[in-house]
Amino acid sequence: MRPLELLLASLLLMPSAADSAPMVQVVGLFPGAAVLNVDGQRKLVKVGQTGPGGVEVVSADSRGAVLRVAGVERNYSLSREYSGAGYAAPDKTQLSVAKGSGGHYWIAGSINGQPVQFLVDTGATSVAINEHQAKRLGIDYRVSGQPMMVNTASGTAKAWRVHLNSVKVGAIDVLGVEAVVLEGGAPTEALLGMSFLGRVSWREEQGVLRLESKI
Repeated sequence: MRPLELLLASLLLMPSAADSAPMVQVVGLFPGAAVLNVDGQRKLVKVGQTGPGGVEVVSADSRGAVLRVAGVERNYSLSREYSGAGYAAPDKTQLSVAKGSGGHYWIAGSINGQPVQFLVDTGATSVAINEHQAKRLGIDYRVSGQPMMVNTASGTAKAWRVHLNSVKVGAIDVLGVEAVVLEGGAPTEALLGMSFLGRVSWREEQGVLRLESKI
């Protein structure tokens, strides 16, 4: 093969920039964090951190995010999930929970990948845990949390507002969930409040709580 033919062959074999660049979508937005879908891998990434495919979140708020992809910064708005067959809503995940002791709904789940037993509380504004649970889960609430006062059945209590990377029950996984860490030992069980329930579809039918993912 002649030199020119060799050069052309090597150029044809080289991947183009478009082929090597990952497919990036922003499928969730929060103050200081974004849920990225990079080549099908979905993850919550905070500002200043690097996610799948080396994609870095430069800034993020409820309106959009600035991402650094392959060294180039671009503005991204919220988009729908994409599959090889085109844009489509993923299959929804469902979970049914029977009413347990005391007439309450108890669900085994996880926070940031760590096992947690939840008590469903539709009257709670946020997911709520006590400070001992937070320490077990590795949540540095005193550093990353926002101090606040909350009203409880026992009166006013000191607390910290935090953002959890992931709250999961069954196969329903919600990323970037607001939560409250209360000083002391109350609540004794983690409360699954509206900061999670408001992000899923739920209804109660004849003593059974039915949850369904929205995406």
